[in-house]
Amino acid sequence: MTDEIRKQLQDHRALIELLERDMTPVIAEMAGQISSALASGNKLLVMGNGGSAADSQHFVAEIVGRFKMERTALPAVSLTTDTSILTAIGNDYGFESIFSRQVEALAVAGDVVVGLSTSGNSPNVLKALNTARERGCRTIGLLGRDGGSIKPACDLALVVPSTDTPRIQEGHITIIHIVCDLVEKKLFG
Repeated sequence: MTDEIRKQLQDHRALIELLERDMTPVIAEMAGQISSALASGNKLLVMGNGGSAADSQHFVAEIVGRFKMERTALPAVSLTTDTSILTAIGNDYGFESIFSRQVEALAVAGDVVVGLSTSGNSPNVLKALNTARERGCRTIGLLGRDGGSIKPACDLALVVPSTDTPRIQEGHITIIHIVCDLVEKKLFG
């Protein structure tokens, strides 16, 4: 067991080193785009499936509540949290529309819409990002593998180049924490 633990921790360190080496500028760009939108009175909409749904909620909780600073709340919504909306849309329009229908209802030009997908191929995230673009929103993807079919639908794609879902998720949550910290410092620091 200890060898496996060491291996997993080494894999995690290697991923974090990759993020530092290859993704620092794009993480800064993500934080800048979100900060600019929030400073202009726009909002952040975030979505994903499964573990990415949990990361979506975590991201929004840090933006609305606080990350490290005592500050005013910022407008952000996780599109994964309302079971009545999710089940009604899923039942009436299909699972592929559970996020796009909410984007249609909530998004306005200038908002930032973030889609999380470890595969890069979640049809409901792709459809929602395309809807967001049609509405004049900035689209950002936190993706895995090679970015998949979602990458072209993103104005900014942060791709964690791994096929190991847990490592991709660790990359995504690390990026989310860095972005939350940078947004607070930019807007309140």
